[in-house]
Amino acid sequence: MSLNIWALAIVKASGAEFPATQLVFLRAAVGLVLMIPWIVTARADFRLARRPGLHLARIALSSLTLTASFYAIARVPFALFTAVNFTRPLVMIALAALFLAEPATPRRWLAALLGLVGVLIAVGPGPASLDPAFLALTLTVLSGTAAIIVTCKINDQPPVVLMTAYTAGLAVTTAVPAALSWAPVARADWPVLLAIGLFAQAAQFCFLRAHRGASAGLLGIVGYVSLVLSTCVGWLLFDEVPSLEFWCGTLLILTATWIVRASWRGSVR
Repeated sequence: MSLNIWALAIVKASGAEFPATQLVFLRAAVGLVLMIPWIVTARADFRLARRPGLHLARIALSSLTLTASFYAIARVPFALFTAVNFTRPLVMIALAALFLAEPATPRRWLAALLGLVGVLIAVGPGPASLDPAFLALTLTVLSGTAAIIVTCKINDQPPVVLMTAYTAGLAVTTAVPAALSWAPVARADWPVLLAIGLFAQAAQFCFLRAHRGASAGLLGIVGYVSLVLSTCVGWLLFDEVPSLEFWCGTLLILTATWIVRASWRGSVR
């Protein structure tokens, strides 16, 4: 979580100066270079790759998600960005019912409604909810959740296959848009921008390792710490002080997310 927040902090600080597609391309290119040793040592696993159509759908959705998120994080408060992303399990209710044939209980729908109310309170009424940055944040949640649904369909394939397709796909799909909108990078800025890929890819490796060593339920609870971390970073680095409305809305979002996760764990048992 810390690595990911460091990467997003750099994006937030640089996002107004450089196009989102350029930052996504650099993040993917650096990540792909870091993966080369793993790709070489696990190259035999690529024989188990299948269902290329779903891989392409995941790449398209992930490219859209990352580009929209990089655009949004540069323009909305860090804590709000993190809080709204906690609604992904709530969006999952509808998408899982549509694409995974998983029935949604009244309890889950009630939690989704509670989370929506929380978002409206946290964002606040008025033109803020129609701001392009908030619309991009909404798109991040929708397309990111759809990408998770697709990943569930191909999650039985080796991790190196999933991560290579994801990272290489990001680089390929954003290469042309990044080239067309490329902003010159000063020599002193290159280490900072390349650090986005370093931190983000390292976070992905840590994420995989964490899921090998702990239950999803425990990691879901620990994930709430990211809200504390992002709030501190937003306050210390960007002078963002959350309002009372933000905390009230965030409390509803986290409560709704906890209800949904608890119901899923109960259904598994």
